[in-house]
Amino acid sequence: MTSETASVFAGFDPKRVPSPCHVIELATLEENLRRLKHIADSAEVKLLLALKAFSCFAVADLVGAYLQGTAASGLWEARLGRERFSGEVHAYLPGLKEAQLREIEGYADHLIFNSVGQWERFHPLLEARPPTAYGLRVNPRHSEVTTPRYDPCAAWSRLGALASDLNDTLLASLGGLHVHGLCDQGFDPFDRLLAATEARFGEFFGALDWINLGGGQLLTADDYPMARLVARLRAFKERWGLEVYLEPGTAVALNAGALVTEVLDLGRNEGRFAVLDASATCHMPDVLEAPYTPDLLGATSLTEAAAADDPDAVRLGGPTCLAGDVIGCYRFTSAPEVGQRLVILDQAYYTMVKATTFNGTPLPALALWDSRSDALRMVREFGYDAFESRLS
Repeated sequence: MTSETASVFAGFDPKRVPSPCHVIELATLEENLRRLKHIADSAEVKLLLALKAFSCFAVADLVGAYLQGTAASGLWEARLGRERFSGEVHAYLPGLKEAQLREIEGYADHLIFNSVGQWERFHPLLEARPPTAYGLRVNPRHSEVTTPRYDPCAAWSRLGALASDLNDTLLASLGGLHVHGLCDQGFDPFDRLLAATEARFGEFFGALDWINLGGGQLLTADDYPMARLVARLRAFKERWGLEVYLEPGTAVALNAGALVTEVLDLGRNEGRFAVLDASATCHMPDVLEAPYTPDLLGATSLTEAAAADDPDAVRLGGPTCLAGDVIGCYRFTSAPEVGQRLVILDQAYYTMVKATTFNGTPLPALALWDSRSDALRMVREFGYDAFESRLS
């Protein structure tokens, strides 16, 4: 269990909000943003919120006070960044339609293309803007991510151009490069990835103005070596003379959110189980995709093997008909009861942005809570319209 998150939410009464409900804790969020601003100021780089991970515009003013803008991975994220957040908007779309081009140009300060073919196809259609407005994603072919579906540099990747694709004519029409190859990792993988990027693409840096080094680092974790990162970035800037961007996503909302849920049913089938009104497949899909077992306030997570030998273990699952809608196995300090509220920790990033209404499952409500003052604000509750309006 993440002790910092647990200690903060131990002081929150989950009955103050409807269930299910995402609760964003403002004090932790602001502390994360302070740490990120320290990196930006110390290394003289720019940091952008990766909207693909966390796009809650109810906290846009707070984000804008510390970060330099947003990074979008789709047309509507770019629009959200422009209309709801402040600062620069950088947009990268692995797949881009010609019909979207004019609109996304109106939102993006930097428009980053995924391949040389994509760039050559759309370059003649672009507005007359300086080359610095455009970039190309590159693939350094250096894998640090162990889960293949999360590894942009895995074999047969569709993400980014290879060094062999670049040439002088192409570079003359571009302002920068984008590289992303990490997933919730520390400094050493970043250091190795950056070294690989320099080795493969350094010869082209002299023709460019900027480089975007992506996200995937747990920059705000308590044990992250910020001083090493700052030194590495400053040395990189001195060596190559490029403006540097980073795109933290998870790091912005790390430990800053929880998902409140209610126990709907209890039973036994080989082992004990509980059905919740929060769903892994609808509300926490990374639990199934990674996979991982999220931390739960007042309980200890167990592996499936350990749970099979533990008569007190409880397997938590969602309310959908999907047999695999399983959140995880836990040992509770006190056995859960029907109607009890549970608090699933660290559920701010890659949750709200991925939520669905499969089976007609309601979307979680959204609340902002400040542990410093105990102030609570309900931002939104989602009704039947959120389900019906997507179907026809």
